[in-house]
Amino acid sequence: MSDSKIRRVPLLDELRGLVILLMVFYHAAYDLVYIFGVDWPFFTSPLMHWLQLFIATSFITVSGICCRFSRNNLKRGLLTFGLGMVLTIVTRLFIPEQIVRFGVLHLLGASMVLFALLQPLLDRIPTALGAPLFGLLLFATMYVPYRAIGFPPLLFRLPDTLYESGWLFPLGFPSAGFYSSDYFPLIPWLFLFLAGSFLGVYARDGRMPAIAYESHLPLLARIGRRTIWIYMFHQPVTYGFFWLLFRLLRSF
Repeated sequence: MSDSKIRRVPLLDELRGLVILLMVFYHAAYDLVYIFGVDWPFFTSPLMHWLQLFIATSFITVSGICCRFSRNNLKRGLLTFGLGMVLTIVTRLFIPEQIVRFGVLHLLGASMVLFALLQPLLDRIPTALGAPLFGLLLFATMYVPYRAIGFPPLLFRLPDTLYESGWLFPLGFPSAGFYSSDYFPLIPWLFLFLAGSFLGVYARDGRMPAIAYESHLPLLARIGRRTIWIYMFHQPVTYGFFWLLFRLLRSF
């Protein structure tokens, strides 16, 4: 389908808007508990765990879908990865205890670049097969960062040498002392991105249900079209707000 015939999918923008707002809420709660020391047991509840999982998987899947709408995934990927590195430098300098070594921006940037480079090969995979195939690889490699591969309860331990170099953490092989406050390695999360890219073929070609192509919440859609900048700046804003708030409270 030519660029002129590609239909925008408002539902995707609205979903991105919802997810980024939930992410702002989650990170604000994280700051309160782990940086400012607020005792809030709800943050460690199962509900918040599932909320975090929903935010992460939705963000990565929708990004994979949207790569089918981009004219230059290589450029977008390099920009996104560069912003991830800015986040690494900023956290390293100002809040080293919360350093982000390979977070979601690094993952999305690297995934976009890999998609751009591998697209001729990926396009040879039948569309209907792509999402199930990469979904299967996602679940098969979910435990790779924990030194195992396979499907529970049938897991196979991976060689310790993969985790001893200290440099393979972007791939999903973190060393024993590795720490990143936001960690989304390529294995397994690249496979979720690629699964989303095959769903994106249906979205791009107008083969999703009609409701996906109708506008429901324009404000949410506008937020969704600015997710990367909201992601970049929401943490400094929330951190600064809480820092000022607690400083004022201590003055009374």
